Amino acid sequence: MYKEQIAAATAHFAQILEQQLKRVERMKQEDTFIDFQELPRIVIGIVGGDGIGPYIAAQTQRILEQLLANEIRAGKVELRTIDGLTIENRIAHMESIPKAVLEELRQCHVVLKGPTTTPDQSADMPNIESANVSMRREFDLFANIRPVRVPELNIDWMFFRENTEGEYVLGSQGFDVTPDLAVDFKVTTTQGSERIIRAAFEYAKKHGKKRVTVVTKANVVKTTDGKFLSIAKQIAAEYPEITCDDWYIDIMTAKLIDPSRRSDFEVLVMPNLYGDILTDEAAQIQGGVGTAGSANIGTKYAMFEAIHGSAPRMVAEGRAQYADPSSLIKAAVMMLEHIGYNEQGEQLQMALDICSQFERKVKLTGRSDGATNEAYTDYILATLENPQLADVYQRYLAEAVSKTDLA
Repeated sequence: MYKEQIAAATAHFAQILEQQLKRVERMKQEDTFIDFQELPRIVIGIVGGDGIGPYIAAQTQRILEQLLANEIRAGKVELRTIDGLTIENRIAHMESIPKAVLEELRQCHVVLKGPTTTPDQSADMPNIESANVSMRREFDLFANIRPVRVPELNIDWMFFRENTEGEYVLGSQGFDVTPDLAVDFKVTTTQGSERIIRAAFEYAKKHGKKRVTVVTKANVVKTTDGKFLSIAKQIAAEYPEITCDDWYIDIMTAKLIDPSRRSDFEVLVMPNLYGDILTDEAAQIQGGVGTAGSANIGTKYAMFEAIHGSAPRMVAEGRAQYADPSSLIKAAVMMLEHIGYNEQGEQLQMALDICSQFERKVKLTGRSDGATNEAYTDYILATLENPQLADVYQRYLAEAVSKTDLA
């Protein structure tokens, strides 16, 4: 009974194992990071994506054009618009990333990307794989890094989410063994775990952080999550000056909203799915997923993006011009720092904090009773032009810390 189905499943699984073992061998060879400051010119691809993506990407590009004006004029930086990563074009080619678009992306050193639509099986669209998942796999963008900062709550978290393994790497390769049995896969490798965990510890060391928290479900998912946790403990031993603790994903979601504990966390590292869930929760504490950006880092390429979706309902209702661009602007901060423009990145982060968390003179609501994203970007640009930006920021920050201490 079920001999044919089991044979077909076994053959399918054998192909997956062969594919993943080849990936392991590639990871063993690719460990040298590019030095962007040694490049004669850095090409930044600007990808609008779907829905509200083109709207917030346009506003973020305005900011980059101001911050990098001298570098652009000198030919040290090029902002290159890449069209074609839309759901319509992807459906037309029946590819998660059309080949021509993929080649354009390969010609860039880093990409700043708006949200893209991923159809699910309930949508009236073909079930095309996520463009994000494909891009992370194609460019081996193994580290998804997401900061969350809320000064008035004494929250300063940096999340390191493994980006190329876990449940997502084979998300389109599960199968129905029979009409009654569906199977998906989870993948964890030594090399994939080591590089994301080490990245978290190196970040902590570089930035003077004293704690790295590992998040798994190793008590139940014993083989894959158990491997991740075991490797984390081995690497932690190399950093005796940093405290390493581990939590299970279910209780971790509770502790992020626990006022008595959440300020204790600094750097958190975890497998793919858990990172997706936990960073959305953390972003909500910051003000919603519309306020959070993320970096996707590999050894040769990097992609920076908003963590939210394309919000097709906003577009359908004629509200795209009111979409909050903060998520992609935050991603631009991380991009600037990654390519070596730390001063510009720091200025943009200060301006963004002043506008979104301290002054809040221009308010976004996502509707016509609030500001447009263009008006909000004007506010940020004006704040950036203030020669006393750093002093203003430090004053606001001191006031926020004082309020936290009093509370």
